[in-house]
Amino acid sequence: MNTPQDPFTALLRQTQFEISAATLAQCPPEQGIEIAFAGRSNAGKSSALNTLVDHSGLARTSKTPGRTQLINFFRMNDQCKLVDLPGYGYAKVPEKVKKEWQEQMGEYLENRECLAGLFLVMDVRHPLKEFDVMMLDWSRHFEMPVHILLSKSDKLKRGPAKNTLFDVRKQVKPYGDKVSVQLFSSLDKTGVEDARQVLSNWFEFSADV
Repeated sequence: MNTPQDPFTALLRQTQFEISAATLAQCPPEQGIEIAFAGRSNAGKSSALNTLVDHSGLARTSKTPGRTQLINFFRMNDQCKLVDLPGYGYAKVPEKVKKEWQEQMGEYLENRECLAGLFLVMDVRHPLKEFDVMMLDWSRHFEMPVHILLSKSDKLKRGPAKNTLFDVRKQVKPYGDKVSVQLFSSLDKTGVEDARQVLSNWFEFSADV
C-alpha cells in the first residue's frame, strides 16, 4: 500500500493542469495511459481528484453543481494523465448544452484509445443513480475497468457507511471483477491510499522506470 513518501504518491503530487477540451478533436494526442474521473455534479468528483494528487486547487471545484463543463486533462508525466470529465446530473444549464456535454463525454469514453480505466464517484448517501448505472453498463460493454469511490463517507457513521459499501458491492457484482468499490472521503482522507493503489496498478507504475 502507498505511503506519503512512496514514489507513486510523489508522482501524483507533480500533477499539473494540461488542457481543457470541448470536443474529442481538441484532446491531447494519444499517448501513454489516461484514467478518467466521472460522477454526478454534486458527488465530489473534482474534490476526490484533488485529494488524490494532494493539491486542493488543481481540479476546479464549486458549490454550484455542473461547473465542470469541459474535459480537463492533468499531466503527471509524459506517460500518465488524469482526466476530469464533465459532471452529470444537477447542472442548471439549458438542455441543449447538457446534451452537448454528454455527447462529447460519450465520444471521449468510446473512442479514446489510451483510456485505461474509470473512477466513478458517487455520494455514499445516494449511490447507483440512473446515470451511474448507465456508466457501468457502458464500461461493461467496452470491457473498461471501473473503480467506484463512495465519496463523502464522513457524512455517515461507520456502521451505515459499511452497510452501504456492502450493498453497493452486492449490486455491482453482476458486472464482474472489472468493477471494484471502496469508501472515500476528501475531508477525513478515508480510503485515499487504497484509491492511490488502484491508480498505481492501472498506470502500471514501477518505481524503477
